[in-house]
Amino acid sequence: MSEPRVATFEAMPASVSRLERHETLAASSAALPEGAYTTLRTYGGRGVVRLGQHLGRLEESAELKRQPGRIDPAAARRALGAALATEAHAESRVRFTFAPPRLFIAIEPFSPLPARLYQEGVACVTLDLHRHNPHAKDTRFIATAQAAYGRLPPGVEEGLLVAEDGAVLEGLSSNFFAIREGVLRTEEARVLAGVTRSLAIEVAEPLLPLRRVAVLRDELPLVDEAFITSVSREVLPVVCIDERPVGDGRVGPMTRAIMQAFAALLARERETL
Repeated sequence: MSEPRVATFEAMPASVSRLERHETLAASSAALPEGAYTTLRTYGGRGVVRLGQHLGRLEESAELKRQPGRIDPAAARRALGAALATEAHAESRVRFTFAPPRLFIAIEPFSPLPARLYQEGVACVTLDLHRHNPHAKDTRFIATAQAAYGRLPPGVEEGLLVAEDGAVLEGLSSNFFAIREGVLRTEEARVLAGVTRSLAIEVAEPLLPLRRVAVLRDELPLVDEAFITSVSREVLPVVCIDERPVGDGRVGPMTRAIMQAFAALLARERETL
C-alpha cells in the first residue's frame, strides 16, 4: 500500500516538524485547527511566486475571522524551503494554514492541467451558493466546496457561485472573469481577493478596460469571452457555461493575450527558496 500523498508540517511557533500524512489536502485541512488558508504551487521544484503576498493574505483572513496574528516572513520562507526539500517532488502544491500563533504547511505532488484545456477551454456550471464571509479564506469552506465538486456533472471543470441578486461571483476554488463588448468584468466586493486574481488583473489592465462589477447570470449568453483563475489553474479559458457556449465557443483573443502576459509575469516574478 502506497504512502499517503500529502505531508503536513508545523512551521510556527516552534521549529519545523512533520505531522501525520493524509490522502488529500482537504483531509489534511480537516485534521488541523480551524484557521485561514492559502494555496500556492511551485515552479521548477523550489520556485514560488509572490510568497509574501500569500502570507499577507493569511494574516488578513485571520483578522477577518477574528483570529489575529502575525507571521514571520523569513521564518515561513525557511520552513517552506525545508519542507519542499524534504518532500523533493518535481512540482508541489502547497497549502498554508494559519491558526494563530500556529502555522502549518501541507505539501502534495502537483501536475498541471493538460495543455489541451488551455487550448480548447473548459466548461463551468452556475451554483446558487456563496461564501458567508467572502473576504476570508476560511478552512470551513473547504468541505462545502468538496461536496459541491462531487455533484458537478461529468466534464465540468468548475462551479460558479451565484449570489441572490444573480451576480456571478467566483468559482468554488477560483475567481471568475468575463469579457463583454471589449470590457473585462469581475466582482470585487463579494469575492476572495485571490493572489492569482490580483496578478491576472495586473497583466490585463494594460490590455483592456476593467470594471469591478459582476456579470449577472442572465447576462452570460451575451458574454464574448470568459476565464477563471487560481494558483493551480493559472488563467484557464471558459468556453461553455450551463451547457451554453461562451461567445463562439472557442478561446478568445483577449483571453489568449492575458494568458501570455500572465506567463511572462510568472517568469519575471519567480523566486527560488
